[in-house]
Amino acid sequence: MDNTELLTLAVALAMDAFAVAIATGAATRQVTARQTFRLAWHFGLFQALMPVAGWLLGGAVRHHIEAYDHWIAFALLGYIGAKMIREAFGEEDAARGDPTRGATLVMLSIATSVDALAVGLSLSVLGVSVWTPALVIGLTAMLFTAGGLHLGKTAVKAKRLGTYAEVLGGAVLILIGLRILWEHGALPA
Repeated sequence: MDNTELLTLAVALAMDAFAVAIATGAATRQVTARQTFRLAWHFGLFQALMPVAGWLLGGAVRHHIEAYDHWIAFALLGYIGAKMIREAFGEEDAARGDPTRGATLVMLSIATSVDALAVGLSLSVLGVSVWTPALVIGLTAMLFTAGGLHLGKTAVKAKRLGTYAEVLGGAVLILIGLRILWEHGALPA
């Protein structure tokens, strides 16, 4: 995986966090430095840890699935991408209280990083090291979260912007899955 692909993957995975951060900023309206740190840190941390967890899980089953691992990677990325696109057009419940604290923060962190778990599994079955991607994915999510939180507090049409971000992220994941198939000769050149 080259640097461009890695950055593209990191940005695609950060779109969920970015969209949630925009919605959080729009709902909160007044965003403090402390709230920005909490949300960005947790989203970035979970985005970095989930690929590692998926990679470790994938390492345990890799030798059993090497013949069709590229199809598994495509299916996971395609599913996640389609799910992101589908969810972009769904209605979200407005959070009550400060969503940058307590159980709400943990639930949002998990929800926005589940996609990264499947990416880690995909990296494992493809035999790609997870450490650099996990770091890049986590830092990218952290930056996008901080930016999205402040964008959300000022954006008039935050929901529409969040929808576009999730659709773009989902489309990128699907394209990465198709590229994996093409690189393994499963698609015509």
